[in-house]
Amino acid sequence: MSETTRLADRRSLVVGDRAYAMGDETGLYPAAGWHIRGEMGGFWTQPIKLLDGLWFGVDGAWLGKDVAAQKYTSGHGYSRIDYSGDVRVRRTDFVPDGIRATLVGLTLQSGTAKTVKLDVDAHSELMSSYPWGWTTPSAADANLPDTGAYADGSLRFREQGTPSFPNATAHDYAAFVGSSLRPTSHSLGPDNRGPQDPAVICPAEGTTPARCDDSLVGKGTGGRLTYDVELAPGKPRTIWFAVAGSDDGVSAAQHEYRRALSSPDALLKAKVRDRRHIDRMSVVDLPGDRLLQQSVEWSKQNLADSVQEARNLRIRDVNEGKDYPAPAGTVETARWFGAGFPDYPWIFATDGEYMAFAAVAAGQFDTVKEHLRALRDVSDILNDRSGKVAHEVVPTGDVYFGSNQSAGNTDETVKFPSAVALLWRWTGDDRFRDSMYDFSVRNLRYVYRELDKDGDGWPEGLANVERSGMGVEKLDSTVYLARGLRDLADLAASKRDRKVQQWATARADDLESRFEAQWWVPQAMGYADSVDDPADPANDNTPIFQRHWIGVTPMEAVLNRPGQPDSPLSSAEHAAIALDQREKPCYTGEFGLYHTGTGPTSDPAGNPGPSCDPVVSQVKSERAMFGLNTAIMAVAEGNYGRLGRGQQQVYTTGNARIQLDPSVWETPGAMPEIAPSPDSPANIGRPFYDRSMSLQAWGAYGILWPVVHQQLGVDPDLGYGRLAVVPQLPEGQQKVAGSNIRVGRGAVDVSTRLAGKELRTDVMVKGVGADVTIGAVLPAGATVKRVTVDGRSAAYELVTSSRGVEVQVAARGSSSTLRITMK
Repeated sequence: MSETTRLADRRSLVVGDRAYAMGDETGLYPAAGWHIRGEMGGFWTQPIKLLDGLWFGVDGAWLGKDVAAQKYTSGHGYSRIDYSGDVRVRRTDFVPDGIRATLVGLTLQSGTAKTVKLDVDAHSELMSSYPWGWTTPSAADANLPDTGAYADGSLRFREQGTPSFPNATAHDYAAFVGSSLRPTSHSLGPDNRGPQDPAVICPAEGTTPARCDDSLVGKGTGGRLTYDVELAPGKPRTIWFAVAGSDDGVSAAQHEYRRALSSPDALLKAKVRDRRHIDRMSVVDLPGDRLLQQSVEWSKQNLADSVQEARNLRIRDVNEGKDYPAPAGTVETARWFGAGFPDYPWIFATDGEYMAFAAVAAGQFDTVKEHLRALRDVSDILNDRSGKVAHEVVPTGDVYFGSNQSAGNTDETVKFPSAVALLWRWTGDDRFRDSMYDFSVRNLRYVYRELDKDGDGWPEGLANVERSGMGVEKLDSTVYLARGLRDLADLAASKRDRKVQQWATARADDLESRFEAQWWVPQAMGYADSVDDPADPANDNTPIFQRHWIGVTPMEAVLNRPGQPDSPLSSAEHAAIALDQREKPCYTGEFGLYHTGTGPTSDPAGNPGPSCDPVVSQVKSERAMFGLNTAIMAVAEGNYGRLGRGQQQVYTTGNARIQLDPSVWETPGAMPEIAPSPDSPANIGRPFYDRSMSLQAWGAYGILWPVVHQQLGVDPDLGYGRLAVVPQLPEGQQKVAGSNIRVGRGAVDVSTRLAGKELRTDVMVKGVGADVTIGAVLPAGATVKRVTVDGRSAAYELVTSSRGVEVQVAARGSSSTLRITMK
C-alpha cells in the first residue's frame, strides 16, 4: 500500500522480533514519542535504543530534504521510499527476525555511467527503555554519554558505565553502523544528523516546536561514512547498510552486525516468505465487504509486526516510577505482542489478552502462548506467586504497574484463565493447559482473597477505564470474572480437578444470578460502569453510570456454560436495548465507539453532544474512538447475530478505514491506537512527540474475531475433541468464505452462500482430529423445509443461541456440503 502525500508528516515503521525502527516517510528522523520525550523513534533492539537516525546524501544532496521523497510503500514485512532526482533512488527497510539489526538497502540507478558520492550519517543514542522522562530515577539520570569510533569500515558507538542512582547496575551498550561496501573516508563528531543539523531540541514541557530532532536527555554522538559508488548505465545497484547492536557489549553487537550483512538479500527474501506464510493463513473471501477482507489481510500483518523479544529481564517493581529497588529475579527470555509503537512496544496484560482472540483467528498461536508465559513468569517473580497479573512490563524487566502493592488492574487477572482456555480450545494443547493451570487457579483465588473486601462477589480495584470518579467495583472486572470462572471450571473439569471445578462453578452461578439486578440501570438503558462510591459511605453498591465503553462488555464476553450454547453474560433483552443505545450518535462516531459517550453531566465541561438518556453523569464525555473500544462493540454485535450495515459493519468498517482508507491513515496498512475523533485530532496533524500509537494491534480483535469466529463460524473445542463450523451471513450479503483457518495442527476451509431459498455451507477439515459439527445460522424469520448433507437427507438439530436459530448437523467426513432449503 502506497502513499504520496504529506510524507514528512507521516511515521514509518519496520519491525522484527529483535529490533525495530521508526522515522518519517521521507527517510528523516524527527524526535518522536513521549515516554522519553522525543526519544521513542529511531532504531531500537529491546531493551535499548541504538540510534536517533540514519541519513543518506547523494552527491551532496540529502535524501528526504534536498531530494524529495515521491512515494512511500508499506509492504508485508518491509517499507520502501522512492525519490526523485537525476540518480533514481529507492530505499528499502526491513528487520530480519532473529537478528538484532535493521537493514536499509539503497538501490541507485543512473541513465549514464557515473560515480556517485554517497554520504551516510548516523547519530547514536544508546539508552535503555526505562527509566522514562518523568520517573524517579529519570531517563536523564540513567542515560550516560556515548562515545564514537571507526574500525574496519564501520561506525561503532558505545555507552559504558553505572548510573549514579541506588540499585543501578553497570551496563555496556554498543551499536554498529556500516555496509559490506568499503568506505572511502569517514569522520566522527557530536552531530552528524544529515539534513537535521543543527538539531532542534524538544523542551521537556510547555510550548514546543511542531517538529524537533532530539531531546534534552540525549547524550549521543555521531559519525559519517562516505562511499564512491560506481553505476553502470541503466543498471540498478543496491548497497545494504546495517544498524545493529546489543546491550551485552561490543562483541555481541559485532556478531549481530555481521549476521545482518552476511546475506541481506537472502534475509529479505526470508522475511517476505515468512510474511507470505502468515498471509496464507485465514484467507477470507468477502464479496459483500472487500474493505473488511483487506483489513483481515493487513490485521494479520499488524499482529506479526507487533512481536517482540528480550533476554535477561531483571524484574523489579518501580511503583509507577516512584521507586527503583533491587531486582526480585530474572526472566531469561520473554516474547510477546508489543502493545503499540512507538511508546508501548512492551508487555501489557490487557493488550495481550485481547489480542489473543485476534491471534488465534489468524493462526498465530505460538506468540499468544509465549505472551502468556511471559506474563506468568514476570508476575510470579514480581508478586511472589500471589496470582496477581502484572499490568505493564518494560523489556528491561521494570514493572511500572501491577504489583501486589498497587491497585490493579483487576480485569487482567480475571481475564488470564480465559486466555488460557481460548488457546487450549483452539489448539488442543494439553501441555500448555497444564503449564498454565496452577497460575490460572491462583489468579481467581487471589481476586476472592484480596479484592472482595466487602464479600459481595463484585471484584474491587482498577480496570480498563483509567479515569477518575468511578466506584470501587468495576463493570468490566465483574464481566470478565464471570467469564474467567466459567473458563477455569472448564479447565478444571478437563483435568478432573473436582474441587476447583465446583468452587469456580458455584461462584459463577452466584455472580450470574445477581448480575442483572445489580448492574442494569433501566433509565440509562445500559449497564452501570461501576458500583460502590468510595467517597460516599452510604453508597453501598449503588450503580454509577458514566457512559464509558466498558458498558459494552456484558455483551462482548462469552461464557462457557455446561450443557448450554455459549452466550454472553448479558440477557438477550438487555443486550438488545444496550446495543441499540450504543449505535446512536451519543456513543458512536464516524470511525466507531467513543471512549465515553455524551449526555447530561454535572462536570464543568458540559455536554458537547447529543443525549440518549436522562441520567446525569459526574464525568465529562470523551469522544475519542480507540481501536479497542470499536473492536469490543464489533464483537458484541456479532455475539447477538447483529451483523448488518447499521450494526457490526459500522465498527468493522471503522477500524478497517483508519487502517486502509487513504483519506484517513497515517501509516498505510497500520491500525492506529485512536481514530481521528472530535476530542482526539488525527495523528498526522499533531507533533511527532504528541501522538497516539501509529500501530496498536488490539484493534485487530474487532476485525479477525468477527470474521473468522462469528461470520465464518469457526468454533473449536479441541480440548474435548470437538469442532463446530456454523457460519452466519451478514444481512444483505450472499457469500462469505475462508480457507486455511488454522485449528490445532490442521486447518479448516469454510464457505457459506445464499441463493434464493437455499443456504449452503461447504466445510473441509484437514488434519484436525475432532468430531465436527457443521451448520448455519438461519436468516431472521426463516424456517427449515429440508436439510441435506452431500446430497442425502440428514438429521439436524435446531439450536437457539444468542446469534439466532442455528441448524446443526454432524459432519460425515473431512469434506461436507450442507444444503438448507427454507420455506
